[in-house]
Amino acid sequence: MTAVKLILDKKREGHALGSAEIREFIEGFCRGEIPDYQMSALAMAICCRGMTQRETADLTEAMMRSGAVLDWEGVTSLPTADKHSTGGVGDKLSLVIQPLAAACGVAVPSLTGRGLGITGGTADKLETIPGYDASLSLDSFKKIISSVGVSMTVQTDEITPADKKLYALRDVTGTVSSIPLITASILSKKLAEGAGVLVFDVKCGKGAFMKSREEALQLAQSLVSGAKAAGRKASALITSMDAPLGYAVGNACEVEEALEMLSPGECRVAVEKARALSVELAAEMVSLALNMPIDQAREMCREKLSQGAAKAKFVEMVAAHGGDLAAFSRLLEKPVFKYRIQAMRSGFVSAIDAERVGKVALSLGAGRGKATDRIDPLAGVRLSVAVGDKVSLGSPLATLEKSSDPDGLEKAAAELFKAFVISPDAPQEEALLLERID
Repeated sequence: MTAVKLILDKKREGHALGSAEIREFIEGFCRGEIPDYQMSALAMAICCRGMTQRETADLTEAMMRSGAVLDWEGVTSLPTADKHSTGGVGDKLSLVIQPLAAACGVAVPSLTGRGLGITGGTADKLETIPGYDASLSLDSFKKIISSVGVSMTVQTDEITPADKKLYALRDVTGTVSSIPLITASILSKKLAEGAGVLVFDVKCGKGAFMKSREEALQLAQSLVSGAKAAGRKASALITSMDAPLGYAVGNACEVEEALEMLSPGECRVAVEKARALSVELAAEMVSLALNMPIDQAREMCREKLSQGAAKAKFVEMVAAHGGDLAAFSRLLEKPVFKYRIQAMRSGFVSAIDAERVGKVALSLGAGRGKATDRIDPLAGVRLSVAVGDKVSLGSPLATLEKSSDPDGLEKAAAELFKAFVISPDAPQEEALLLERID
């Protein structure tokens, strides 16, 4: 107990902790020897005082080694890679990127998450496909990687239990927004996953956790540095999240849009932009995993999309997880309650507030306010326009949907209307990809 207090005093005063001190603190916390209030005190001290790059790496390793660490030797002969997104509104890109990279000859073991708040979870989206099992055992996870080359399933209790315990405390003690703690949380899970290449999609803007580009840059650099320190190849793309990605914000509707992105041929404008960003992220994985120039990797990704190989890989993965895409198509045909909002003036759509759209989708049942909430798979927002589109008086802006009952639709529609800014002049086109960090 005295040693624990000395560690807390040391970090409170802004001094760097030793590797052994960090490791022993995390191990003691996992064993229950260090109570929650002392772990919370350390988290607050880290949040206020920060950590050096070496401390962050030590914290990441200690959390990673609190549970199982996967090894893909003997499971697949392919190089392994994964992509992590810090989350956003309408972010269905993992459904495209992971099978696309796998179609290029990279094994993609992807432990994903469930949604909480306005950030949707990849597992929740996939589970709208009837039969899809997103809660595989580690053995089943490995079997699908061996046979298909890509699998997306939720993190099991065997992976980084220290992170799960610590995050529960951070969530209620105001210590979520700390770069070292965020880095350790993300990296510990991804390193335990065992992939040799890690690519990070760090989003910034109104609908992202990191609101400013400067914050996103700091997190991206910390993640890449930490991954490299752990012996992995890594890079990060800083991407915009001021407006939703694509037109669909929900669960089933995002899977439907991801299938559009995976299908050969042209997509709708905003979907095409999201597909182009997916290609950039997949190309980063392929380039690093196959030691290939980025231009060549990008061209390979485009070819796999145009040839239908990426969609075929997604279909194969879904089947391996028990999913039924024919039943999913029937699900999309089910009647839902709808409410459409329209433009009150002519002009150009100069902004669509991603955060507000995400909050409206959450209120309809497309997300969770708390972990125990149930999701309505058909609830969500379908945008009719993207930033830059010209609209006239009465033009449709978006449709709100939910399957349970119509209560709350009108109130949510009034809130959603505030997300749209219509101006007399066309806005400057803004790229989704802002910066690359390697």
